[in-house]
Amino acid sequence: MNSTELLSMIREGRPMTLGQQMSLTLRLSVPAIMAQLSSIMMQYIDASMVGSLGASASASIGLVSTTTWLFGGTCTAAATGFTVQVAHTLGSGDLRRARAILRQALVTIGLFGLLWGATGVAISGHLPAWLGGDESIRRDASLYFLIYACFLPVFQMYILGGGMLRCSGNMRVPSLLSILMCLLDVVFNFFLIFPTREAEWLGRRIVLPGAGWGVEGAALGTGLAELVAMAIMLYYLFNRSKDLRLKGERGSFRPRRRALLDAVRIGLPMGVEHGVICGAQIMTTVIVAPLGIIAIAANSFGITAESLCYMPGYGIADAATTLVGQSYGAGRRDLTRRFAYITVAMGMVIMGVMGALMYVGAPWIIGTMTPDADVLALGVKVLRIEAFAEPMFAAAIVAYSVFVGMGKTIVPCVMNFFSIWAVRITLAALLAPSMGLRGVWLAMCVELCFRGLIFLVRLGWVFRKKG
Repeated sequence: MNSTELLSMIREGRPMTLGQQMSLTLRLSVPAIMAQLSSIMMQYIDASMVGSLGASASASIGLVSTTTWLFGGTCTAAATGFTVQVAHTLGSGDLRRARAILRQALVTIGLFGLLWGATGVAISGHLPAWLGGDESIRRDASLYFLIYACFLPVFQMYILGGGMLRCSGNMRVPSLLSILMCLLDVVFNFFLIFPTREAEWLGRRIVLPGAGWGVEGAALGTGLAELVAMAIMLYYLFNRSKDLRLKGERGSFRPRRRALLDAVRIGLPMGVEHGVICGAQIMTTVIVAPLGIIAIAANSFGITAESLCYMPGYGIADAATTLVGQSYGAGRRDLTRRFAYITVAMGMVIMGVMGALMYVGAPWIIGTMTPDADVLALGVKVLRIEAFAEPMFAAAIVAYSVFVGMGKTIVPCVMNFFSIWAVRITLAALLAPSMGLRGVWLAMCVELCFRGLIFLVRLGWVFRKKG
């Protein structure tokens, strides 16, 4: 059976064997993992290309990276408020209402993306100073964030389109477009970051054209790649999606009270939670900034490198949201519980293996992003600290998405808020003066283990409560 046939078993109330549940989980997880990996590869490519320009260029991106996560994560939360509704509606078999919610989401989320992007443009000139960045990197950091904010409406619609396809069970198209976006990012960066230069090819000297825009070129290259991928994503959603195709169907795009209230109920806690978490990450940046340019650059590279490890967890989390959302919408509580346990266990195993590989390969991973020996040495140390937290980090990531699929976001958001602010920030502030960047990452490792533990406890309690 393919994924569509297996998903139809959920909607139609037919029994599923454990083998079929595992098969469907893998079929949805693998493309989602590839999509997440290609997404983080874009950051890895940017870091590697910009890293060749020196520590200052890397630090200028690293300074604003937590703020870009804040803005991007808020876009994801806004879109999720509608995609979870569509997953529940598809699970109940009401395709007409699912398409009505999609139309309302296009207008509402489109306007949100424009307003959020305008907010980013407005603060871009002041942001590096607010974060305590060194004078030498403020200009590049400001321009990088300005360009990022200009493309934020594009990113918002890309996230919405991909989320809608994934919640319908189509993981293949978003995954392929993520890979395409990654490849386009390489091409655009190649011509925008570096100046015109000569190279040898097949024994001949050739001239490679380039704009030489450095950090700003990296931001523009990513934005253009997102633009192309977004256009293809929406075209497919409107014209080719089996469950959500809007072509040939008439209906209102006017947002309705019920859909908006449900979107706020689901998405607002996620947005607030992501805001406070990213606020804590920004606070971490403020703690790291006084440690110097080497520490900022090593912190930025370490975060990018670690992302290669935890992005498979987010891919499985995407599958968990779809599987749990459709099972929950179909009223199949036993199947909801089994998919929750399967996806959480799978995430912990895969990220545990990735953590071990990250520990062993840390020198090579960081070394591909920077030629600076001091940045390399510090980056390897902090990355190896974090490797021990990966299985429990997976538990937190996937369990959170299980709760999102059920539309229950308030308590998990409070748990994330408490964990990161009470544990991570407190420990980081205490350890940074004596241990430097290693103390900040040790605090992160302890907090991720604590967060995974409380999410596992919460997961077991919720399903025991429901019998």
